[in-house]
Amino acid sequence: MKKFYLKPKFFSTMKNYSKEQAIKDIVAGVIVAIIALPLSIALAVASGVEPACGVYTAIFAGFMVSFLGGSRVQIAGPTAAFATVVAGIVATQGMEGLIIATILAGIFLILMGVFKLGSLIKFIPYTITTGFTAGIAVTIFIGQIKDFLGLQYADGVKPIEAIEKIEANIHAIGTFSWQALLVGAVSLAILIIYPKFEKKIPPSLIAVIVGALMVKFIPSLDNGVFTIGELYTIPSGFPKFALSGMEFSFAKVSAVLPDAFTIAILAAIESLLSCVVADSMVNSRHNSNAELVAQGVGNIASVLFGGIPATGAIARTAANAKNGGRTPVAGMVHAVVLLLVLLFLMPLAGLIPMPTIAAILFMVAYNMSEWKKFVHIVKTAPKNDIIVMVITFGLTVIFDLVIAIEVGMLLAAMLFMKRMSEETAVTGWKYVDSENDTDSLDLKAVPKNVRVYEISGPLFFGAADKILDIQLKEYTNCLVLRMRGVNAIDATAMHSLETLYKKCQSKGIALILSHVNEQPLNAMKKAGFYDKVGSDNFCAHIDEALACAANK
Repeated sequence: MKKFYLKPKFFSTMKNYSKEQAIKDIVAGVIVAIIALPLSIALAVASGVEPACGVYTAIFAGFMVSFLGGSRVQIAGPTAAFATVVAGIVATQGMEGLIIATILAGIFLILMGVFKLGSLIKFIPYTITTGFTAGIAVTIFIGQIKDFLGLQYADGVKPIEAIEKIEANIHAIGTFSWQALLVGAVSLAILIIYPKFEKKIPPSLIAVIVGALMVKFIPSLDNGVFTIGELYTIPSGFPKFALSGMEFSFAKVSAVLPDAFTIAILAAIESLLSCVVADSMVNSRHNSNAELVAQGVGNIASVLFGGIPATGAIARTAANAKNGGRTPVAGMVHAVVLLLVLLFLMPLAGLIPMPTIAAILFMVAYNMSEWKKFVHIVKTAPKNDIIVMVITFGLTVIFDLVIAIEVGMLLAAMLFMKRMSEETAVTGWKYVDSENDTDSLDLKAVPKNVRVYEISGPLFFGAADKILDIQLKEYTNCLVLRMRGVNAIDATAMHSLETLYKKCQSKGIALILSHVNEQPLNAMKKAGFYDKVGSDNFCAHIDEALACAANK
């Protein structure tokens, strides 16, 4: 019986599930939930939405991705990669626009999985993912300077892009609060120093507790330090269904379609990358198509209950694996624990100082930037790859991720085609006098009236014009094209071959092709070129082609 290609890992891992593994999964799930709580709140704030939205995301997307996903240990939730995208959509299209965009993205992800497109993600160059990831990190860092320094913008100032935020910060520098800086600096110091001595308790949780205690019990910090509760409404209880009262229209869908595409691509890239990392940690192999379907369902479930876009979180997934999680049960436990926190402890989140949230996001930005990889690529990669990465990075910071990915992919494709066209060569054989050439024993005997050209490399539109550069002498009555080095041909190159054939016909020159590989041969037959030239003029070997040419 054929194996169902979208079968979730949950069902396959339950066949031999043991009590011992259940205990390990529960412990890992609780630990990951403790890590995810402050991060989910911080990432929601960075995304320009209510803090609880991040927790909603971790609960609903986290549960569905674990239950339906193709990885044993994947943990899904809000991630830094989405922060700038979500903030931009919310600022321009509102929460309704974000909900519509995420539902569309979820549908795209489900279709990608159903049609087995999981493997296509590998065609997105590493330089592009490195460039926009570093760009997102810089954008997140810039966006948190305001809260870290306790700056207050003037009424009506709501910057969206990174450059606008820099300008707004400069204009608001007069509102700087030393109290906010002190709380932020202490929180940042904890995040940096604490992991060197203790790794069992998440440093972000310690930073949140210390920051809240500082503001609560140090009188001089009462002024100048805002808490989440002072800036946001902290709801408790189960979230409401988000589609209540919403109206869908073609105009709304069209407006957010590019954003939906970006969310889908980013979710696919991040989740599958996280799966690859997880595979190496637990000696497993993920199902990329099942994972994409789960990500689609998880994103739809997230926004239907007040959440934001989600994807696989590499850091939380790694924490799950390191703490003994080996089945999707751990991820489901993580979601259930967060649900209990939401129902009974969520009001305590209002005590968290904004500078502490900023410090956490500074560390998130630093960790996701992977600046060492960025520098390594700049030092060692080919010039074209460096150009693609730097431009993608710059566009992400200056404009947004949508433009960065579009331009980056277009530029990468163009540079790749240029590189491939340079690899394609059409060279004519050099004719020598065998009596005066010491290497003549290795040469082929070619009649003077026969021209032989050797084509190497893929024949596509970027290199098709090279076929038309073939020179035909007045005394030539036969042209041999040796194509053993051509592994692929496209319609443009076929058109150039047909043009060359017509040129040969007009001059009474016979055309013979030698060693045509499978794909080019099938393309020639489909285009009718094979029948025009004639099957007798297609030879398996150059010796056969030269013998055929001698009889023309």
